[in-house]
Amino acid sequence: MFVPDFFVGKTVEVTNIARKKGPSQLINDAIRFPEVRLIDQDGEMRGVVPTSEARRLAEDARLDLVIVSANPDNPVARIMDYGKYSYEQAKREREARKNQKTVTVKEVGMKLTTDDHDLDVKMRNAERFLDDGDRVKISIRFRGREMAHQNQGYDVMRKVAERLADKAKIDRPARMEGRNMVMFLAPHKN
Repeated sequence: MFVPDFFVGKTVEVTNIARKKGPSQLINDAIRFPEVRLIDQDGEMRGVVPTSEARRLAEDARLDLVIVSANPDNPVARIMDYGKYSYEQAKREREARKNQKTVTVKEVGMKLTTDDHDLDVKMRNAERFLDDGDRVKISIRFRGREMAHQNQGYDVMRKVAERLADKAKIDRPARMEGRNMVMFLAPHKN
């Protein structure tokens, strides 16, 4: 086997980065603490007991011993039905994901030479996006010699912000990013 020169005479520590997907909490035989602060199945504090005794109490109740707080100085274990607990926890997480609103950014692009009628169409689209609760990114692309007329771009952005003032507030004012001028609008909270 070939060993490069820079490895000769050196010790190299190799760690396994891959992790097994399993229960995120220590349960039953995986608990290695000598003593745990025990909470029984009724929610009553039993005090500090040896882990073997806590495991025996859990087996007598036909339940699992689960580490709730893995603080090395003061580990807290609870006797519970781990399958039921993990199911209810997953159900709560699904419910929370279902209720959360993801805000998306919709882009309305235009040029410096966009005519008034086309601007009206783009403003209607922006209003529709804002009514749906999405943020809107207004961008103006400068081509060639148009870079010399950035002040006209700021005028267009000001006009857009005024037309959408009743639906949105300026989240990030207009500024240049390369050859693009960009402004973000956020819907008013109603």
